[in-house]
Amino acid sequence: MSRAVAAGWGSIVGALMLTGCAHVAYTPPSAGAPPAVVPTDHYDVVPGREAEVVAHLRPAPPPAQPELGDGKTRDGDERLLRAQGYVQIGTGYFIGHDSNDVPNRALRQGEKVGAEKVLIYPPNLGAATTYVAVYYVRLRLPFGANFRDMTADERQTLGVDGVEIGEIIGGTPASEANLREGDFVLKFNHKPVHDKAAFQSLLQAHLGRRVILTIRRDGASFDRLVRLGTLPAAVKNSNGETR
Repeated sequence: MSRAVAAGWGSIVGALMLTGCAHVAYTPPSAGAPPAVVPTDHYDVVPGREAEVVAHLRPAPPPAQPELGDGKTRDGDERLLRAQGYVQIGTGYFIGHDSNDVPNRALRQGEKVGAEKVLIYPPNLGAATTYVAVYYVRLRLPFGANFRDMTADERQTLGVDGVEIGEIIGGTPASEANLREGDFVLKFNHKPVHDKAAFQSLLQAHLGRRVILTIRRDGASFDRLVRLGTLPAAVKNSNGETR
């Protein structure tokens, strides 16, 4: 999502929004310059999807070995896997001139973090020795969509408060209730939803129950029955939110 308000999206487990670090190509130092730090392999975890959170939300133990594959496009692959119920837990950066060894290192990292799928992307132009591996798992999510506060213009246009639904994970309560990205949630069990924090609290208080969400989509309002899932234990993300 490319909106300026994307930073305000609520998180599914920590942060559903894809995160990563921009790669800076390694440039040899000029004569007389101090030695540059040579880049090395590293792994960046998606905020809120640390090992303990993932362990709590797994529907099954991690596989002995992740499924390894070649990625096509990161955005396209992420959308496809999200529809299948997968979420990204981290990104690995692997430095090496021997491309045959990169899959082995990426696979070892996948085993370490308990990934179920690992997709490897070749170096970009200007980053001739940096391969990127993206790690995915399936999680048991009680709602399965992220959300954000409405903007002032949206509240004025709709005439009410509420939240807007963002990305939706396949196979979750939000997906099974046919919610869509861009839907506005105006009411929860027929009572107004004031903001993201209020909606978050209502979801947490009704885990394991059936709830009715009043949705505004394309100018029309209607109700959706959502059967919220449960958590095996209270799992809080880095913002103190329970998902």
